[in-house]
Amino acid sequence: MTNVKPDVPGGAREVLLHVCCAPCSGAIVECMLENGVRPTIFFYNPNIVPREEYARRKAESIRHAASLGLAAVDGDYDHPSWLAHVRGLEDEPERGRRCAACFAMRLAGAARYAHAHGFAVFATTLGASRWKNLSQVNEAGRRAASHCPGLVFWEQDWRKGGLSERRAEVVKAYQFYSQTYCGCEFSI
Repeated sequence: MTNVKPDVPGGAREVLLHVCCAPCSGAIVECMLENGVRPTIFFYNPNIVPREEYARRKAESIRHAASLGLAAVDGDYDHPSWLAHVRGLEDEPERGRRCAACFAMRLAGAARYAHAHGFAVFATTLGASRWKNLSQVNEAGRRAASHCPGLVFWEQDWRKGGLSERRAEVVKAYQFYSQTYCGCEFSI
């Protein structure tokens, strides 16, 4: 259980939640549900390699969603398109321009899906990790939403209010597979 009272834009009760992995999403999903917000899980992560790693992370996210009775959507896997999107940024450090471009692509995909399926609000778990630059994530989310009339990106610092600590407890309780790298070949 968490003690976070998230400020959901427009008081939305249903949101599309872009999920990078089950460990990052567990406490966030729990917090949303505790506060009357029902997320639809959207797994769109064409950055993850190898394909087996992608499948494993997706399966964990779907398993978690199913255990809570939540809908889960597979945003499809197109690693060649992701590589084209970050071309020229391969040598950038973590938290650099490659990560910003990666967030932009993934959140644009989430925004398009949210808009096409009637969601007024979308969010992401990308900023839950202390290894990610939250301002990059939020900028990518705002930019993605700006291309979809009526869609709002929910900026929430999912690291505060005990959620980082709760994350570890949820990972243990669900026995989530926990990866050791972000996902792309440049972060290994």
